[in-house]
Amino acid sequence: MCTLHAMQMAMPTADARMACGLPSVAHKQSSLLALNSALEDQVKWQAKKGLVKFRNSTSQKMVIGANSIADKPINRCSRSGVFRPRIVAQQVRTHAASGADIGFQDDGIGLSALTDTSRPSKLMEFLTSERAKVVVMMALGLSLCNANRIVMSVAIVPLTATHGWSSSFAGIVQSSFLWGYLLSPIAGGALADHYGGKNVMAWGLAIWSLATMLTPWAANHSVGMLLAIRALFGLAEGVALPCMNTIISKWFPRTERATAVGLSMAGFHLGNVISLLATPALMSHGGVFGPFVTFGLLGFLWLSVWLPAISNDPQFHPRISKSELLYIQDGNESPSISRKSHSQIANRMPPFHLLFSKIPTWAIIVANVTNNWGYFVLLSWMPVYFKTVFNVNLKQAAWFSAIPWASMAFAGYLAGACSDSLIQSGYTVTLVRKIMQSIGFIGPGLSLLALNAAHSPSIAAAWLTAALSLSSFSQAGFLLNMQEIAPQYAGVLHGITNTIGTFAAIVSTIGTGYFVQWLGSFQCFLTLTAVLYFVTTIFWNLYATGERVFY
Repeated sequence: MCTLHAMQMAMPTADARMACGLPSVAHKQSSLLALNSALEDQVKWQAKKGLVKFRNSTSQKMVIGANSIADKPINRCSRSGVFRPRIVAQQVRTHAASGADIGFQDDGIGLSALTDTSRPSKLMEFLTSERAKVVVMMALGLSLCNANRIVMSVAIVPLTATHGWSSSFAGIVQSSFLWGYLLSPIAGGALADHYGGKNVMAWGLAIWSLATMLTPWAANHSVGMLLAIRALFGLAEGVALPCMNTIISKWFPRTERATAVGLSMAGFHLGNVISLLATPALMSHGGVFGPFVTFGLLGFLWLSVWLPAISNDPQFHPRISKSELLYIQDGNESPSISRKSHSQIANRMPPFHLLFSKIPTWAIIVANVTNNWGYFVLLSWMPVYFKTVFNVNLKQAAWFSAIPWASMAFAGYLAGACSDSLIQSGYTVTLVRKIMQSIGFIGPGLSLLALNAAHSPSIAAAWLTAALSLSSFSQAGFLLNMQEIAPQYAGVLHGITNTIGTFAAIVSTIGTGYFVQWLGSFQCFLTLTAVLYFVTTIFWNLYATGERVFY
């Protein structure tokens, strides 16, 4: 990590300066005051991000004028993961504006980055930054992740009719994706923490794209082959979200992570919309094979861009600017802690016993269980719900099912932006996470209860839209909380909680099929899901924290 040394040095007389061709003190003071004025807003913005510490202070004689001598302190200040560079810049400018001559020694990123007058959070700077490219590619990858998954939710209707499956067996076919998904998140998260998210994500997407293309062939071959291919598909997709967590924790400062997750998950949810709308049209032209082959090929196209354009860590990216790298490092954890953590991960297995011993971990696990339970019920059964309850055709069901997911994409970004704004305004991370998660659970719970009383597909779509839009606030709740309580284990912690949550997803997906077959109604299961949302909200607010727990 670089160390910036800024020290005040003895200043020659005004005559001596002019004789040597140096600017006068008055001229230099004027320039520095102008710089200080130009950076005033940025200094205020950075003031909340850290403190400067002067390591030592001594005195030496300073020439003020032709015949005047006075004592002048020599201050040395250093930049580390704790002492923020722009606060150092503020202290340097304060001394320089008084007329002192300031000498800089910079062994790292450069003084130009330290005195950069552009605020990194400005929209145009972000849009042209390397981290913007990272989040766009991640959003596209997650969009393909969900689009490939949703194809089966639509195709299950003609496949059930073709093969004569019952509702309960259709639930088993849909849940077979989760059998593989159950196994890979922990391993995928550990691999992402160890080797970086780029390559793990690439391998996962390549395998799930291939499995998607093979699905209709497997359905025609045998039930066993279909279940095996779907399990392989789930095994590959299980690495996606842990990789997202790992990559975002490295590429984005703490004050931008909620927005980055919101943008990434917006792509994830838009994948639902794209697949729900495109799959019926693709099936009408190319049969059941059409959507599976199309989305599989799109995955390999994505890979051709991802591999050369993205790096695991911003400090190894060949095209990142020095100012952007400094900005990212300035907003992340202490480098000394990060280096120690990576060394520990490289030399031994993650401390699973320690992770499970802390109640904030269990708050995340319980929240993930509830989130997956509700999410997969709606993800897997909404087209069937609209067809069964309101007797709409498959294309209409796809439209009614797509509207809520589109709103969820926007609401997820809004939740992330609001979360970052609240933190930057001075609210504690713990309070913000509790607020966001409460909205993400209470809102869907009330909406599902209201859904039971809907008497038309339009009203039902409105309540589903409300449920999914409000549930996206969880992205700024438990989903981000993993990076905060254990940043060095963000990937593996996501894998642990997601694996346990996948058990709930399997139960809810299969359980919905049995409830519908036995009772002929979705109402009981929707009510049970609402109650689960309310109970988990209480648990979260009692035990969750936004502070770091594992070091």
